[in-house]
Amino acid sequence: MADIPISHILFVSTALFFIGMYGLFTRRNMITVLMSIEIILNSVNINFVVFNKYLYPDRLDGIFFTIFIITIAAAEAAVAIAIIINLYRSHRSIDVESAEEMKY
Repeated sequence: MADIPISHILFVSTALFFIGMYGLFTRRNMITVLMSIEIILNSVNINFVVFNKYLYPDRLDGIFFTIFIITIAAAEAAVAIAIIINLYRSHRSIDVESAEEMKY
């Protein structure tokens, strides 16, 4: 298997991060905002794995951090989807703009 240069992997990770940031700041649908957050977390996971591989190839610290982030992301997605479903049931919309206009 050919060794991929670290610059190529970091370029992909940076591209994923900025795609996620773009989606986070420009989308109004809560589902796409949630997907953008997941893309950002995946770019962080790529960074952990690649830096672990190139800096400390005999240790697994980056892999453990990645597994921890994946676990946190799964819990965050479950809670966020529950909140989105509850918001849709009460307001018939998952638009971020309409969520800001809610009055309790």
